[in-house]
Amino acid sequence: MNIPRKHITTLGQFIIERQAEFPYAKGELSRLLRDIGIASKVVNREVNKAGLVDILGDAGSVNVQGESVKKLDVFANEQFIAALSSGGECCAIASEENEEIIPIQNKVSGDAKYIVAIDPLDGSSNIDVNVSIGTIFSIYRRKSGSGPGREEDFFQEGTQQVAAGYVTYGSSTMLVYTTGHGVNGFTLDPSIGEFCLSHQAMQIPKHGKIYSINEGNYSRFPEGVKKFVRYCQEEETSSGRPFSSRYIGSLVADFHRNLIKGGIFIYPPTAKTPRGKLRLLYECNPLAFIAEQAGGKASDGSKRILSLHPAALHERTPLFIGSEELVKKAEECMQKYSPVAV
Repeated sequence: MNIPRKHITTLGQFIIERQAEFPYAKGELSRLLRDIGIASKVVNREVNKAGLVDILGDAGSVNVQGESVKKLDVFANEQFIAALSSGGECCAIASEENEEIIPIQNKVSGDAKYIVAIDPLDGSSNIDVNVSIGTIFSIYRRKSGSGPGREEDFFQEGTQQVAAGYVTYGSSTMLVYTTGHGVNGFTLDPSIGEFCLSHQAMQIPKHGKIYSINEGNYSRFPEGVKKFVRYCQEEETSSGRPFSSRYIGSLVADFHRNLIKGGIFIYPPTAKTPRGKLRLLYECNPLAFIAEQAGGKASDGSKRILSLHPAALHERTPLFIGSEELVKKAEECMQKYSPVAV
């Protein structure tokens, strides 16, 4: 009996086929995305065997955010820096783990057109308990001339991104990215070591039924967020409420679930962190780009995330992201009950 083979499209093939989306790039952006894909496969290998080797636990230092650095954080950061530095398409990197940018100077990167902002291992506080973690990346065209990139190259609004994506390391490993022409997801097939197209033209449901927020901080939330949480918890048949509360505490994992099933993720301003906790450049902007390309919405509670102009490398912002109608409702609550909170 002849069973017809299902056509498999790998990440590399897909990028080549979509080359026409970036006519100005002449292959550089495609190679840069390829480099990120290769580094993520190396990180995935270590994530999957982390419990078998001496790679779990604290590395004995803190990063620029004041957070305890895990050994796997250090490894992931090194892998992405190495891949992006040697590929020749990137002239500077901004990483969550480094206080300053990493300018790249070598024979092949002197005329590189792109800069990359990256969170090498998001959700690292979950490493030791085997919860999904991820990588978030954002790609811009440089503003400066030739040579190594400069810090000012990174101070661009999110609307200027040419590509953005994330990798989630979980029960299966997925790479999801956009170049401004829709969102596509690729699942890693460990038998062949390739990311294969599994989720084409991803769209987030307009009306979600999941809200993701750390309710342990409820007493510190602005009144607008409290009102929205209570709205989600009220029983109302026509809207399908009460909604389900789902919070993993790993941004990539929470966002990925809501992207597929519909919902909203919120990291609001609090009494302790009035400007929020998440970083605009390499967490909020790339996920906001993906959300909008998938038909969703991303806001700081009043303004579009992609319209915010960063003034610092590790600038923070509140984040309301996910299904369009839920984000709009959250914004209404913020504007009515907490008009000066953001």
